[in-house]
Amino acid sequence: MIVTAKGSACRMGAVLSRLLCGVVCVVLFGAAASAAGINLPVPRQTIHPGDAITPTLLIERSFPKATAQRFAIVMSREDLVGMEAKRTLLPGQPIPLTAVGAPRLIRRGEPARLVFHERGLFIVAQVEAMQNGAAGDVVKVRNLDSGLTVMGIVQADGSVLVGN
Repeated sequence: MIVTAKGSACRMGAVLSRLLCGVVCVVLFGAAASAAGINLPVPRQTIHPGDAITPTLLIERSFPKATAQRFAIVMSREDLVGMEAKRTLLPGQPIPLTAVGAPRLIRRGEPARLVFHERGLFIVAQVEAMQNGAAGDVVKVRNLDSGLTVMGIVQADGSVLVGN
Protein backbone atom coordinates (compact mmCIF):
# COMPACT_ATOMS: atom_id res chain seq x y z
CA MET A 1 0.00 0.00 0.00
CA ILE A 2 1.37 3.32 -1.03
CA VAL A 3 0.43 6.35 1.09
CA THR A 4 0.71 9.66 -0.54
CA ALA A 5 1.35 12.95 1.21
CA LYS A 6 -2.16 14.01 0.34
CA GLY A 7 -3.69 10.90 1.99
CA SER A 8 -1.74 11.28 5.23
CA ALA A 9 -2.66 14.96 5.37
CA CYS A 10 -6.35 14.02 5.11
CA ARG A 11 -6.00 11.43 7.88
CA MET A 12 -4.07 13.90 10.02
CA GLY A 13 -6.74 16.53 9.42
CA ALA A 14 -9.48 14.08 10.42
CA VAL A 15 -7.64 13.13 13.62
CA LEU A 16 -7.05 16.78 14.52
CA SER A 17 -10.67 17.58 13.77
CA ARG A 18 -11.90 14.83 16.10
CA LEU A 19 -9.44 15.84 18.78
CA LEU A 20 -10.48 19.48 18.54
CA CYS A 21 -14.15 18.52 18.67
CA GLY A 22 -13.51 16.47 21.82
CA VAL A 23 -11.68 19.37 23.46
CA VAL A 24 -14.50 21.77 22.60
CA CYS A 25 -17.07 19.36 24.04
CA VAL A 26 -15.11 18.97 27.28
CA VAL A 27 -14.73 22.76 27.61
CA LEU A 28 -18.41 23.37 26.93
CA PHE A 29 -19.51 20.60 29.29
CA GLY A 30 -17.15 21.87 31.99
CA ALA A 31 -18.47 25.42 31.60
CA ALA A 32 -22.04 24.19 31.83
CA ALA A 33 -21.25 22.17 34.94
CA SER A 34 -19.51 25.09 36.65
CA ALA A 35 -22.36 27.44 35.73
CA ALA A 36 -24.90 25.08 37.27
CA GLY A 37 -27.35 27.00 39.41
CA ILE A 38 -27.54 27.39 43.15
CA ASN A 39 -30.81 28.31 44.83
CA LEU A 40 -30.63 31.40 47.04
CA PRO A 41 -33.30 33.12 49.14
CA VAL A 42 -34.37 36.48 47.70
CA PRO A 43 -37.07 38.99 48.69
CA ARG A 44 -40.49 38.44 47.11
CA GLN A 45 -41.11 42.19 47.42
CA THR A 46 -39.15 45.24 48.55
CA ILE A 47 -38.11 44.96 52.21
CA HIS A 48 -37.39 48.28 53.91
CA PRO A 49 -34.82 49.02 56.65
CA GLY A 50 -36.16 48.04 60.06
CA ASP A 51 -38.61 45.46 58.66
CA ALA A 52 -38.56 42.00 60.22
CA ILE A 53 -37.92 39.25 57.68
CA THR A 54 -40.59 36.55 57.67
CA PRO A 55 -40.83 33.37 55.56
CA THR A 56 -43.66 34.88 53.47
CA LEU A 57 -41.33 37.69 52.29
CA LEU A 58 -38.85 35.23 50.75
CA ILE A 59 -38.71 33.06 47.63
CA GLU A 60 -35.98 30.88 46.12
CA ARG A 61 -34.25 31.85 42.88
CA SER A 62 -31.50 30.13 40.91
CA PHE A 63 -28.14 31.88 40.42
CA PRO A 64 -24.79 30.72 39.00
CA LYS A 65 -22.51 29.15 41.61
CA ALA A 66 -20.01 31.93 40.96
CA THR A 67 -22.43 34.41 42.54
CA ALA A 68 -22.03 32.76 45.93
CA GLN A 69 -18.26 32.54 45.51
CA ARG A 70 -17.78 36.20 44.50
CA PHE A 71 -20.10 37.93 46.95
CA ALA A 72 -20.78 37.66 50.69
CA ILE A 73 -24.45 36.77 50.51
CA VAL A 74 -26.95 34.90 52.67
CA MET A 75 -27.08 31.29 51.51
CA SER A 76 -30.08 29.86 53.36
CA ARG A 77 -33.59 30.92 54.23
CA GLU A 78 -33.10 29.83 57.85
CA ASP A 79 -30.34 32.43 58.28
CA LEU A 80 -32.78 35.20 57.28
CA VAL A 81 -36.03 34.43 59.07
CA GLY A 82 -36.29 36.52 62.24
CA MET A 83 -33.56 38.95 61.17
CA GLU A 84 -34.09 42.66 60.50
CA ALA A 85 -33.25 44.50 57.30
CA LYS A 86 -30.55 47.12 57.81
CA ARG A 87 -31.04 48.55 54.32
CA THR A 88 -33.51 48.24 51.45
CA LEU A 89 -33.63 44.72 49.96
CA LEU A 90 -34.82 44.56 46.36
CA PRO A 91 -37.06 41.81 44.97
CA GLY A 92 -35.27 38.96 43.20
CA GLN A 93 -31.77 40.09 44.24
CA PRO A 94 -29.37 38.10 46.48
CA ILE A 95 -29.18 39.46 50.03
CA PRO A 96 -25.75 40.66 51.23
CA LEU A 97 -24.69 39.47 54.69
CA THR A 98 -24.20 43.07 55.79
CA ALA A 99 -27.76 44.06 54.80
CA VAL A 100 -29.40 42.11 57.64
CA GLY A 101 -28.82 41.85 61.36
CA ALA A 102 -30.30 40.79 64.65
CA PRO A 103 -33.51 42.63 65.56
CA ARG A 104 -33.00 45.85 67.53
CA LEU A 105 -34.32 45.54 71.05
CA ILE A 106 -33.27 49.07 72.04
CA ARG A 107 -34.11 52.03 69.81
CA ARG A 108 -32.50 55.44 70.01
CA GLY A 109 -34.66 58.02 71.79
CA GLU A 110 -37.05 55.45 73.25
CA PRO A 111 -37.36 54.53 76.94
CA ALA A 112 -35.59 51.44 78.21
CA ARG A 113 -35.10 49.65 81.52
CA LEU A 114 -31.66 49.83 83.12
CA VAL A 115 -30.68 47.05 85.53
CA PHE A 116 -27.69 47.49 87.83
CA HIS A 117 -26.52 44.24 89.40
CA GLU A 118 -23.61 43.86 91.78
CA ARG A 119 -23.13 41.50 94.77
CA GLY A 120 -26.83 40.77 95.20
CA LEU A 121 -27.88 44.44 94.86
CA PHE A 122 -30.40 45.12 92.10
CA ILE A 123 -31.36 48.63 91.04
CA VAL A 124 -33.83 49.20 88.22
CA ALA A 125 -34.22 52.61 86.57
CA GLN A 126 -35.94 54.15 83.58
CA VAL A 127 -33.45 55.42 80.95
CA GLU A 128 -33.46 56.81 77.43
CA ALA A 129 -31.52 54.88 74.78
CA MET A 130 -28.86 56.98 73.05
CA GLN A 131 -28.15 54.23 70.47
CA ASN A 132 -29.92 51.36 68.74
CA GLY A 133 -28.93 47.92 69.97
CA ALA A 134 -29.55 44.21 69.55
CA ALA A 135 -29.00 41.53 72.21
CA GLY A 136 -25.33 41.55 73.27
CA ASP A 137 -24.56 45.04 71.95
CA VAL A 138 -22.97 47.66 74.20
CA VAL A 139 -25.10 50.81 74.11
CA LYS A 140 -25.08 54.22 75.71
CA VAL A 141 -28.15 55.19 77.78
CA ARG A 142 -29.08 58.32 79.76
CA ASN A 143 -30.72 58.29 83.18
CA LEU A 144 -33.86 60.44 82.94
CA ASP A 145 -33.69 61.59 86.58
CA SER A 146 -30.00 62.51 86.88
CA GLY A 147 -29.02 63.03 83.23
CA LEU A 148 -26.04 60.70 83.81
CA THR A 149 -24.92 58.74 80.72
CA VAL A 150 -23.75 55.13 81.18
CA MET A 151 -22.81 52.19 78.97
CA GLY A 152 -24.52 48.82 79.30
CA ILE A 153 -25.12 45.52 77.55
CA VAL A 154 -28.48 44.88 75.89
CA GLN A 155 -30.08 41.74 77.29
CA ALA A 156 -32.42 39.36 75.43
CA ASP A 157 -35.43 40.76 77.33
CA GLY A 158 -34.67 44.31 76.09
CA SER A 159 -33.21 45.62 79.33
CA VAL A 160 -29.72 47.16 79.64
CA LEU A 161 -27.41 45.55 82.19
CA VAL A 162 -24.85 47.67 84.00
CA GLY A 163 -22.42 46.41 86.65
CA ASN A 164 -20.33 43.31 87.18
